[in-house]
Amino acid sequence: MTVTVAIDLGYEFAVKAPFKEVFDLLSDVPESVSHFPKVDKLVDMGDGVYRWEMAKVGTAQVNIQTVYASKYVSDRKKGSVVWTPVPGVGNALVGGSWKISDRKKSTALEFKVSGTVNVALPGLMKMVVVPVVQGEFEKLVEKYIDNLVKRFGGEA
Repeated sequence: MTVTVAIDLGYEFAVKAPFKEVFDLLSDVPESVSHFPKVDKLVDMGDGVYRWEMAKVGTAQVNIQTVYASKYVSDRKKGSVVWTPVPGVGNALVGGSWKISDRKKSTALEFKVSGTVNVALPGLMKMVVVPVVQGEFEKLVEKYIDNLVKRFGGEA
């Protein structure tokens, strides 16, 4: 049986770095992803599409590896980096966005991510697996944001 876990997170914060520095890093997918924890491999599939292969989590007997692809589009004028799920790659569909705003002395950021992860496990494990996967994803995203805040000289 496959258990489907829904993910839906959003964060708002500001950093000390100037807009150009922040946008340049976040629109460079490999550079941005280098700040995301537990990424085993990022594969450039061409045309702005990247396949994420996350490190396996769990035990030797029961583990989960999330694999998915997203297409990235950046727009400097709008201050946006948007990614949309690419169906048929891996066991998850993930989309989201960065909204980057110049505040003169700081740069404001809005981060949104949502999607689904399909986990092949017995149905009886659903009540255990859903909160664990959601919690793990949330921890990874929060660590990613912490890493970016440090990279951009702290919160404003």
